[in-house]
Amino acid sequence: METKGYAVLEASKPLVPYQFSRRELRPTDVALRIDYAGICHSDIHQAREEWGPALFPMVPGHEIAGVVTDIGSAVTKFKVGDRIGVGVFIDSCRKCASCKAGLEQYCIEGMTGTYNGYERDGKTIAQGGYSDAFVVDQDYAVTIPSNLDMAGVAPLLCAGITLYSPLKNWGAGPGKKVGIIGLGGLGHMGLKFAVALGAHTTVFSHSPSKAQDAKDMGAHDFVVTKDPATLAAMPKDFDLILNTVSADMDLTPFLERLKLDGTLVLIGLPGKPYEISTPTLLAQRRSIAGSMIGGIAQTQEMLNFCGEHSIVSDVEVIQPDYINEAYERTVKSDVKYRFVIDASKF
Repeated sequence: METKGYAVLEASKPLVPYQFSRRELRPTDVALRIDYAGICHSDIHQAREEWGPALFPMVPGHEIAGVVTDIGSAVTKFKVGDRIGVGVFIDSCRKCASCKAGLEQYCIEGMTGTYNGYERDGKTIAQGGYSDAFVVDQDYAVTIPSNLDMAGVAPLLCAGITLYSPLKNWGAGPGKKVGIIGLGGLGHMGLKFAVALGAHTTVFSHSPSKAQDAKDMGAHDFVVTKDPATLAAMPKDFDLILNTVSADMDLTPFLERLKLDGTLVLIGLPGKPYEISTPTLLAQRRSIAGSMIGGIAQTQEMLNFCGEHSIVSDVEVIQPDYINEAYERTVKSDVKYRFVIDASKF
C-alpha cells in the first residue's frame, strides 16, 4: 500500500513529506484510512533522539483514528467502514503472563511500538501514524464509539489511556480524593476521567492562568504550586495523586499530601531520577508507583467510557505542513491541550 506521510530523516531534523509502502494485508490484518493523528510529546523525544538512539527515516505517531478500508481473509473483529483506533503498540509476544492477562503493554519480551522499532520479524521498521493509511493486526486495534468526534478521539489512544489506566487500577471513584499534577495534554485527560469516575478532584499547577480551564473541566479544587507554603498548609487526605509532569521536581510536598496507604503514581518521564524522601514514605505507609498506557481490552473499555460520558481530548487541529511548528509549541506547552493532524491533507 503506497502511503504518504511526514518523516524525520535524521535526528533532530525537521519533518518532511515522505512516501513509503505499507505491507500487504495478512489474513488477520485490517487496513485503515487515517483521519486524524495526534502529536504526543514522546514523538518529539524520539524524533530528536532524546531517549537514546532511534531508527531513521522515522514516521512518528501513535494516536491514530480512522476508518477501515480493507480486511484480511480471517478478520472477524472489524468490517469495512468501521471507525477504529490504534495506539502506542501494534503487537506483543501474545504468550507471556502479561499478554495473556490483557496487559500487552507490559509484555515480558517487550511490546512492539507503533514506530521507531522493529516489528516482530526483527527486520521491518514500524512506521507510525503521521500518514494517510495504516495496516495493523485486528487484535491491536479498538472500536471508536460513533458519537465521538474523531479529532478529539485521536489523543485518547495515548494520553487518554495513560490516565484512565492508573485511575482505574488505584480505584478512583466516589468517596476518593484524587490529585492531578499538571494540566497539559495528559493532565487534562486525567482531570476529565477522575471527575467522570466520581472522585473529588484537585488540579495542582504552576500556571494560575489554567484555573478557569480546570474548573470548566470539572475540577473541584485548583492549587497553584509556586508557593511551597500553599501545599504545606493542605490536609494529608489524598488517596491518589497522579504526576503527569515530565519536568524535574521535588515530590516530597505531594507525597506529604497523601493519607495512610495513599499512592503517588508517576506518569511523566523526567530527564533524571527523582530524589525520594524515605521518611515521608514511612510516615503514612505511602507508596510511589508507575503506570504505562493500558492493554487493548482496557483501551476499549476507556473508549466505551468516553462514549458514555461524551469525553474527548481538547485539541487544536493542524495541517501536516504545520507539524514542525507544532513541535516547538508543544515543547513550550503552548497548546490547549493536544495537537492533532488532519491526515486527509497528507
